[in-house]
Amino acid sequence: MIDVARKYVFDFDSTLTRVEALDVLAEMTLQGNSKREEIIAEIQKITNLGIDGDISFTESLERRIKLLNANKSDLDGLVKELRQKISKSIASNKEFFEKFSDDIYVISCGFKEFIDPIVEEYNIPSDRVYANTFEFDENGNIVGFDEENPLSQHNGKIECLKQMDLDGEVQVIGDGYSDYVMREAGIADKFFAYTENVHRDKAASNADHVTPNLDEFLFVNDLPRNISYPKNRIKILLLENVHPAAFDNLSEDGFSVELIKHSLSEEELVKKIKGVHVLGIRSKTQVTEKVLEAANKLLVVGAFCIGTTQIDLDTCKRKGVAVFNAPYSNTRSVVELAIGEIIMLMRSVFPRSTELHNGQWQKTASGAREVRGKNLGIVGYGNIGKQLSVLAEAIGMRVYYYDIDDKLALGNAVKCNTLEDLLSVSDVVTLHIDDNKANKNFIGEREINQMKQGAILVNLSRGFVIDIEALVHALKSGKLGGAAIDVYPEEPASNGPFMTELSGLNNVILTPHIGGSTEEAQRNIADFVPNKIMDYVNSGSTVDAVNFPNIRLPKQNKAHRFLHIHKNVPGIMAKVNEVLAKYEMNILGQYLSTDNEVGYVITDLDKEYNKDVIKALKKIENTIKFRVLY
Repeated sequence: MIDVARKYVFDFDSTLTRVEALDVLAEMTLQGNSKREEIIAEIQKITNLGIDGDISFTESLERRIKLLNANKSDLDGLVKELRQKISKSIASNKEFFEKFSDDIYVISCGFKEFIDPIVEEYNIPSDRVYANTFEFDENGNIVGFDEENPLSQHNGKIECLKQMDLDGEVQVIGDGYSDYVMREAGIADKFFAYTENVHRDKAASNADHVTPNLDEFLFVNDLPRNISYPKNRIKILLLENVHPAAFDNLSEDGFSVELIKHSLSEEELVKKIKGVHVLGIRSKTQVTEKVLEAANKLLVVGAFCIGTTQIDLDTCKRKGVAVFNAPYSNTRSVVELAIGEIIMLMRSVFPRSTELHNGQWQKTASGAREVRGKNLGIVGYGNIGKQLSVLAEAIGMRVYYYDIDDKLALGNAVKCNTLEDLLSVSDVVTLHIDDNKANKNFIGEREINQMKQGAILVNLSRGFVIDIEALVHALKSGKLGGAAIDVYPEEPASNGPFMTELSGLNNVILTPHIGGSTEEAQRNIADFVPNKIMDYVNSGSTVDAVNFPNIRLPKQNKAHRFLHIHKNVPGIMAKVNEVLAKYEMNILGQYLSTDNEVGYVITDLDKEYNKDVIKALKKIENTIKFRVLY
């Protein structure tokens, strides 16, 4: 695996651990001190000045120890704290430290008293730890450090590494400029700026390689690692001002995430999509066949909304790209808006409000009706329709519903066998139908004429399902008593001017596609969709994918996972297993799900195997995509 003998020299603070140990010690020893926060901030400032080389390290060390007010008895507690603050990717790659323990060293300007107990658990003995040591007075108070130790001096790491006189290629992994100077002095061959915990520009700009985590370092060096591919190399593009929590969730899992506040045109997206593994959009961005042909690394598309007509699902499937949406996360928001609009329209609140804004007082009960006892007709009895049914019935409305699929009624709701039956009986008709193109002008002149005189129409579903011209005519003629419209046949790509024939009409509520746009809904979506994306990328699970065979996978347990996506043609599974048998693979578990076009087989195997099996599986005819996960 490795062509040249290498020695790996790690820093301790902010590299092996997530923190600077003396900062943690200060937080412990200054408990109860009225100036605690002020002193800790000063210690951190001095730490950074020393790390970046802006003051000598000797000065940095002296000034910090004076501020610490620490005792030898505090060190056990410090070690206990540090054990809980090991860097995430360090802790997950213990195998590397075990297998290469003879080649791993720690050079730190910290102190052996707390470093030794920590690194010992990673198979690094005390004689390969080079660090300072404390000096104590007769009461155990920390009063200084061994000033003869080169690591207590300016550029002490250079002198330390010189004295070690290591053979082979020496690689230094650390977060600070004081680590880089070993490379600058020519006694280390490579410097890796470790940025998992802190990004120091001075170190990163001089590094041979910036490594956001240990996984990246191990990947670059082709060393054994806990995961097959560093997450920082997986690029995620989020468009249309997706909730910041989505960015946070994906970034915290280690992915490289770019957030763009607006949608992109097809031409712009074609240029941007190259090298992107995950695309996150809302309703305005069109993921066309042309975009997908340019997407050379795309694994998954996340729709941070309910609808998916903006995505070419067939091409996604053909190219092995899974698509996830958020079918439940904003249902409550849509339902609450529908209830509110129904009440406002039935009471003619908006005309009265407009009159007052124009300086007219028109107190009247004319045209103002309670919703209690009125008939609500719900077209589309899915997640939103059902929830609306329950809430509407709770405020005293009689609920009727129509759906092309056979749906079980909730509460006292009455199923209508035809749309005409529903329209003819309803005082209010609310639309909650899907984005199937066949639903264009689902409500037109004919359907409006079947509605009761003075009825109200609410549309929070899709803009193209209503014939707007017919609706305008019905409102002006008095056939309909009011309408609430949240979606339109054509909507702008970004906020700005917008005109519709419905503007200015009496008792008409117009909103800019905000049915699901509440803080709670957007936060729910920002949790739900990224979780689906992470489940697929990290484990291969396709539960709730809208265009892919759904399969729920058990957690991997010390196994490698082969993910094979293929055209659903006869004989593929036989060929997959034939290859696995040829290479004498020990199969721990195998899972298969198919639809009419695509098959998805997942195989968990022992970690030790001939890597040529991967090439053989990729070469199987009708293979669409293949991945290895561990």
